[in-house]
Amino acid sequence: MPGIIGPSDYSREPSRHPCLKINAKEPFNAEPTRSDLISSYITPVDFFYKRNHGPIPVVDDIERYSVSVCGLVENSKELFMKDIWKLPKYTVTATLQCAGNRRTAMSKSRTVKGVGWDISAIGNAVWGGAKLADVLKLVGIPYLTSITQSGGKHVEFVSIDKCKEEKGGPYKASIPLSQATNPEADVLLAYEMNGEPLNRDHGYPLRVVVPGVIGARSVKWLDSINIIAEECQGFFVQKDYKMFPPTVNWDNINWSTRRPQMDFPVQCAICSLEDVSVVKHGKITIKGYAVSGGGRGIERVDVSIDGGKTWVEATRYQTTGIPYIADDGSSDKWAWVFFEAEANIPQSAEIVAKAVDIAANVQPESIDSIWNLRGILNTSWHPVQVRVGQANL
Repeated sequence: MPGIIGPSDYSREPSRHPCLKINAKEPFNAEPTRSDLISSYITPVDFFYKRNHGPIPVVDDIERYSVSVCGLVENSKELFMKDIWKLPKYTVTATLQCAGNRRTAMSKSRTVKGVGWDISAIGNAVWGGAKLADVLKLVGIPYLTSITQSGGKHVEFVSIDKCKEEKGGPYKASIPLSQATNPEADVLLAYEMNGEPLNRDHGYPLRVVVPGVIGARSVKWLDSINIIAEECQGFFVQKDYKMFPPTVNWDNINWSTRRPQMDFPVQCAICSLEDVSVVKHGKITIKGYAVSGGGRGIERVDVSIDGGKTWVEATRYQTTGIPYIADDGSSDKWAWVFFEAEANIPQSAEIVAKAVDIAANVQPESIDSIWNLRGILNTSWHPVQVRVGQANL
């Protein structure tokens, strides 16, 4: 893609909503407030978390922009946007979540390394684009292929994005070929988000969306697609985004002992209350989101107002007023659900929530049991402290 991106252009920052909470300025990382996050089932682009590892690239000439598809394939191809637009267009409602979501809470247990996210490094959008499985058919790889004739087993996505962790090279990640060539996995080369062309923060003009998998694998600003024999050897696949036990520290870590994280675990968070809230006497409504990786639906969400001694089941919905049914054809398979419960609060209370998915996976109670040095996948019960009283005016 010669002549499209100039380093001097990186200073041209996109415009962003003033209500975003900025967690890092360079590279830019920000999340919405809790209340903004659950203001809509489909997250507005303005309130969708911004996760970057380097400067935001600029693509000025959409006519010259192209993506190469090469590697262990019979026929390499260079695809321009007009080629991708010609393929059948699909829309997939899918929740993306940064693996570091809720890292700030984990860091209160013990220090972790990474951007400090609250509970809003997550968002749900309607992505529009071509299925990756259809793109790979253009280079001779049929649906439901696990290995190419040349020995390719993984699909690597390489970004225009440059980052220091790759020593100034591009951000990259990979997924198994079996997932990439499965139309039911709904992996997209997306050029639209919520019915509009992608904006720069979210990967204009083309990005990968891998539903049910941590956001780090949904590579933005796509430059090339490589069919490779082994997993991507990039930094963020081999030396980051891996789940280590609490006993591992920076002195004894051995990255090769753990597989790269793909699916995210079952997760929920309370969004209608801050960590510490003062409420009026009477009933309050407790609202939040719940989601699980791999397309696993949410079987239930439990809410407690006594720190987990007793529980009530929250109502769940994706469309207001219509009860959510996991694995039903009318439900969005890859998307979060909202939950809601009402409670009378005593003078003070610890409210906690936990979700259970259709495989009966449940969030662990304790952060300490899942603490890891990179602070990823904090899926412990989500607690908030509430007291009845007069808020300071």
